Amino acid sequence: MSVSTAKSPSSGFTVPIVLVIIAAATILSISMGIRQSLGLFLPPINAELGVSASAFGFALALQSLIWGISQPFVGALGDRFGARPVVIGCAAIYALGLLLMAWGKPILGLNAGAGLMVGIGIAGTGFGVLFGAVARIVPADRRVQTLGMVSAAGSLATLLIAPLGQYLIVHNGWRVGAIAFVLISLLMAVLGVMMGPKPAEIRTEADQEGSSIRDSLLAAARHPGFVAMTIAFFACGFQLMYITVHLPAFLAFCGVPPTISATALGVIGLGNAAGSLLAGYLGARYSQKRLLALAYLLRTITIICFVAMPVTPASTIVFAATMGVLWLGVVPLVSGLIVKLFGLQHFNTLFGFAFLSHQVGAFIGSWLGGLSFDVTGSYTVAWGSMILIGACAFLLQWFMDDQPRPSSGGAGLALPATT
Repeated sequence: MSVSTAKSPSSGFTVPIVLVIIAAATILSISMGIRQSLGLFLPPINAELGVSASAFGFALALQSLIWGISQPFVGALGDRFGARPVVIGCAAIYALGLLLMAWGKPILGLNAGAGLMVGIGIAGTGFGVLFGAVARIVPADRRVQTLGMVSAAGSLATLLIAPLGQYLIVHNGWRVGAIAFVLISLLMAVLGVMMGPKPAEIRTEADQEGSSIRDSLLAAARHPGFVAMTIAFFACGFQLMYITVHLPAFLAFCGVPPTISATALGVIGLGNAAGSLLAGYLGARYSQKRLLALAYLLRTITIICFVAMPVTPASTIVFAATMGVLWLGVVPLVSGLIVKLFGLQHFNTLFGFAFLSHQVGAFIGSWLGGLSFDVTGSYTVAWGSMILIGACAFLLQWFMDDQPRPSSGGAGLALPATT
């Protein structure tokens, strides 16, 4: 794939750029689709190996935490060597982790395979590295909208991967289902070949004179806006992981039929696709920090309305649809703000540190939901915590300082499009 400089920041997409966007969207969709379908393996693994639900849940919680911890380091590799080798390598680790889950012992297979290795694999095939690759090659005025399109694809493959996995598990056994997931994950490595040149090959003169990774991290740590956005991102992970893990149990506690739980999760996925597209569209035209703040506020209001009224099948579907629209649309907005503050030179690394906060929130949200129920016999404390944290995130994000600093090394510079 050759590299050339665009004549203007608003130039159109060439065929090679479109192919990179499609490859990135497909990789993200496969990565998230497999991850969101791993819960299908709990019943058969429990029946055959005697693995408890808490042990299986811990492995997936560990996966989220490892994903967050490894994201800055995997992102730094992407900043230095480009997305191509990182995606290919992490896709291979992803596949090996799934293979270990299928054939390893319960502790080794779940914690080291589905937890540690898949967590690292997602870090290289998820948002940070792929968003960095796309952001570097698209025109500046269409960057956030394009990232919204890529983010929207993140939930689409689940609609195919989950039914396929369920069919194979029921008719051929859970190990055959896991092997199918291994083969699907290797497709990400094939698509990774299309992920374009190294960042150095598309870097402008201003970026070449920019800061080192250390300087960028110090600038980010000293920027009150980046710190506020990172803390607010914690709330995003906290709310979403709690809902993903505990909504079915909460609905069962309220007497809502189990079929509604499955429908609600599907509605969230479809809503996320629409919401990510909408966030990208609006983020290209309006204040990204205010849109982020409004997303946190609307989530919090939605949660208040849901728990304040009687929980019924109808109210559950409305809640799922609203939360779905507000689900992952925050990711392209956070990405756009990072580019505005610090440029693209070390985007992957800086996104990784912000995303670490998100994943810590996800881990605590998942853990607190179960703990609050075990201690109090209800989910009241967990829902209240989500409301409080969401309100704080709104305030932090609304008053965020989103102005670049001179020390940020090329902040806010638009990189040329590439072909």
